[in-house]
Amino acid sequence: MWKPFASVFTIICALFIVVFLQMEERRQGYVLLKIRKEQKQLFEEKRDIELKLARIQRPQLVQHLAESRLTLKKVRPNQIILLSGDLNQSETRQIR
Repeated sequence: MWKPFASVFTIICALFIVVFLQMEERRQGYVLLKIRKEQKQLFEEKRDIELKLARIQRPQLVQHLAESRLTLKKVRPNQIILLSGDLNQSETRQIR
């Protein structure tokens, strides 16, 4: 008498498990889609930041900012003083 009920109950439980697994698979797919969108957005942000950094570090821009904001000037060859412990007195006099 219990065998038909047990078999129907087993079939119903199996169907519920199948439906639950399909729903879980779909939910995981949406989570994966959300993560992929976030990854793409972060990649784009990283690329934009790298481009901004490359623009900021351009030698021409750095030189322009140094001359305009910091009032620095380009070094002339006669402003460079070489210090070396190997120089004797005659060579030191020639540099001056």
